[in-house]
Amino acid sequence: MPRFPAFRARRLRRSEPMRALVRETEVRPQDLILPLFVVEGEGVRRPVASMAGVEQTSADELVRDAEEALRLGIPAVLLFGIPDHKDEAGTQGYAEEGVVQRAVRRLKAELPELLVMTDVCLCEYTSHGHCGLIRAGDVDNDSTVELLARMAVTHAAAGADVVAPSDMMDGRVGAIRGALDGAGFPQTAILSYAVKYASAFYGPFRDAAGSTPEFGDRRTAQMDPANVREALREARQDVEEGADIVMVKPALAYLDVIHRVKEATGYPVCAYHVSGEYAMIQAAAERGWIDGPRAHREALTSIRRAGADMIISYWARQFAREQDG
Repeated sequence: MPRFPAFRARRLRRSEPMRALVRETEVRPQDLILPLFVVEGEGVRRPVASMAGVEQTSADELVRDAEEALRLGIPAVLLFGIPDHKDEAGTQGYAEEGVVQRAVRRLKAELPELLVMTDVCLCEYTSHGHCGLIRAGDVDNDSTVELLARMAVTHAAAGADVVAPSDMMDGRVGAIRGALDGAGFPQTAILSYAVKYASAFYGPFRDAAGSTPEFGDRRTAQMDPANVREALREARQDVEEGADIVMVKPALAYLDVIHRVKEATGYPVCAYHVSGEYAMIQAAAERGWIDGPRAHREALTSIRRAGADMIISYWARQFAREQDG
């Protein structure tokens, strides 16, 4: 490599057209997935206090948000359901007429070209806020897996293109794959939350989804933030069980993990730019400490640069609006 003055790196930075020509990493609207929170009723929009710009919406309003996302070039949405009624077994999560199941049918009827993904976990549906059935003070893995597989089938039957188990129960990907195939849905894909850390960055999401645990925490299911070799084992295991896409969650504090998982599996990798990461940027921007849109773009670029093929982002529509001009 030549040295200065023959080498002048600034030659390629002097104008935006030149910078664009040599840019190594791009984030496009088609790389993004928009998370949406659906509630019962009609004409409902409830702002989430801890996530500026994010709302809980009824299915009719959700269709409008999804329609805008699709028009802007965002190909997919990820649905989370908040039912009116919760119980210890989370029965509304796998009810054929559950809030998500009905929303999926409505989305596929009105926006058939939209890729609809659904969260498969019981935490939004249980009265105690944990991700499954409680036995002796902890989530019982195997009985919970049976309900998750049942839930995934109801989502597929409603028309979901992709089911996304986020619970971190052992063996749930294999059980869901078997249940989907057995029910006649072999084409329904699985986006596995393969690498999900016990993170401090989930608080605003739990406000949005109404899923804060009433007791204890989720550390017996979610991973230690210090571990990366464990992440590779988890990702490989989910691939072996039938996952089509693997996820790393959160994103910004785990860019190294995204890179390692991509290298280790060779599979499509999704990263979740989670609620706390989003809310920090929003809060700082509201105080005038940073340029919010620029910070969001930089965050999304870093996630893509680390190796993510797709990103779940609450900023997806705002980003796409900027690209739309």
